[in-house]
Amino acid sequence: MSGFGLEEIGIPGGAYLKDSLSHCTDPLKAIEEFQVENGILLPSLRPMLHLLDLHNVKRLDFHNSIMEELRDKLIAQITELGAKEGRERDRKLKELLTKSFPVIKIKALRPVVMCILKHMAHVEEKYLKILVRDRELYDACDTEVKRQIWKDSQALFGDEVSPLLTGYITSKEDTLFSVDNLHNLFFSPSPKARRQGEMVQKLVHMIGRNVKLYDLVLQFLRTLFLRTRFVHYCSLRAELLMALHDKEVHDITAVDPCHKFTWCLDACIREGRVDAKRSRELQVFLDSIRRGQEQVLGDLSMILCDPYAINFLANSVIRLLHHLMNNDQMPRENSVLVLVLRMLALGLHSWDMIESQVFREPKLDPQIVTKFLPALVSLMVDDEVRKLNSKLPLDERETAIAVIEHSGPPPDAYQAYLQESSVACVLAMHYTLHCAGKRDRAGVMRVLGTLATCHQDRAFHDTFLHSLVAALIPMTEEFALEDFCTIVFDEFFLTNISRENVMRHLMKLVWYVHPKLPDVRRDTLLKALQPGTHQSENSQTLYENLRRRVAAHQEAQKQPQPSETTDSPLLSMPTPPPIS
Repeated sequence: MSGFGLEEIGIPGGAYLKDSLSHCTDPLKAIEEFQVENGILLPSLRPMLHLLDLHNVKRLDFHNSIMEELRDKLIAQITELGAKEGRERDRKLKELLTKSFPVIKIKALRPVVMCILKHMAHVEEKYLKILVRDRELYDACDTEVKRQIWKDSQALFGDEVSPLLTGYITSKEDTLFSVDNLHNLFFSPSPKARRQGEMVQKLVHMIGRNVKLYDLVLQFLRTLFLRTRFVHYCSLRAELLMALHDKEVHDITAVDPCHKFTWCLDACIREGRVDAKRSRELQVFLDSIRRGQEQVLGDLSMILCDPYAINFLANSVIRLLHHLMNNDQMPRENSVLVLVLRMLALGLHSWDMIESQVFREPKLDPQIVTKFLPALVSLMVDDEVRKLNSKLPLDERETAIAVIEHSGPPPDAYQAYLQESSVACVLAMHYTLHCAGKRDRAGVMRVLGTLATCHQDRAFHDTFLHSLVAALIPMTEEFALEDFCTIVFDEFFLTNISRENVMRHLMKLVWYVHPKLPDVRRDTLLKALQPGTHQSENSQTLYENLRRRVAAHQEAQKQPQPSETTDSPLLSMPTPPPIS
């Protein structure tokens, strides 16, 4: 593409002018002839050029302005042509590309070529190779053109997608660890609001209607989930599919075997419940997976491993158990409850399934339903008994012994299954959140400490700790009591304080409750929370800010309080003499 391609389309360029000047006898005359031959061929314009000269308007500026005006009009016409359909449109675009592509390296004319490429359903390989070899040209391409490049260049596509995936994970972690965030919590946004996020929408735009690119993104998500165990990649898997569903990209949703299941689950999360109709649809889908289709379970498990799905399913179980308790029904008799537990088990085994490549639905331990859930319901009954007892007049309340019986250690079955079963562990975690959300001091003290021994340390995952801290902060008054502090700090948080994420969540809790903490307890916590040199800058900064915040509060407490002055006129009156 020598000479920026002008010679290739029959326009004398730099090479022609150089040759002319090298072989002429009068360079000025040669330049003038070149200007006349290649200028705007409009006789009526020629006299006006001298007028422009009088106004010190350079010929270059004039010709550039004309070129820009014509370029914009041409781009508008190409866009109008691109909006049409049919073979005639494709033929015209192909002819335009053939004539204009040689000048693609001229920056002023490049937008015309890029506009043509953008509207072509299929760009020939010879053009795509030129675009890939030149980074400047590649960067100037519209996403519609890049999609055709990415189909055969997984590495290039990976380079484009990687920052978006990193940005998505970063945004989730920022929400989970934000100290100032007390209202817009991790689980607050609706499903539709979450998939309107910047990173999800950028991915949707990059994929377009291209099934191959969609499959590549899913491969990236599976690989990254397997490598990092970050469950947010599972969230993105579900959000991406539903974002494409919202935009009615049937080319993709029609071939994703998880679409109908994800759509139904999304509707349940949006409505906040699993009704009988939805439960039948979900169960039919799970039961319809036949031999040879087992790999679909891997993608389904990722969708169910999404923290928002886990949160919804676990909360649904707690609500269903309350309903069964109030209606004197057994857990095993409720088909919706059994289905929700089945989906919960599938989601919690997602990483193991993908890592082992053994795509088989995990069997739900029957004793979860026959032993653990009754133990959990017994705790709920105790909560209701204590609540009812506290509302009675003092002289009608139960004896202290009766209250102690409803506040003692959890049943053995409850504690045993926490250490053995992920399903039991997650349900216990959400029951604890339920107690904290109701500010049930006795309920929290009864079960929080047992979570320290949860199966696979699930109680120390960020999504749970974020929710737990948010639920404990409104219970600030309770932190003045040493028995409550012992359970929250000694029996739960401090058992795993060596993990940096646990440290950061505990710092957030102390950030808000420190004014109520006993002095010795506050000092002990500050000492335990001091990060080591090997820990991240975020932890170091948060700790320093926390230390300054506590110090400022202590300093404010030491300041003498201004005495209250009263403006009562009685103060100015003389004291009456004593009565003799």
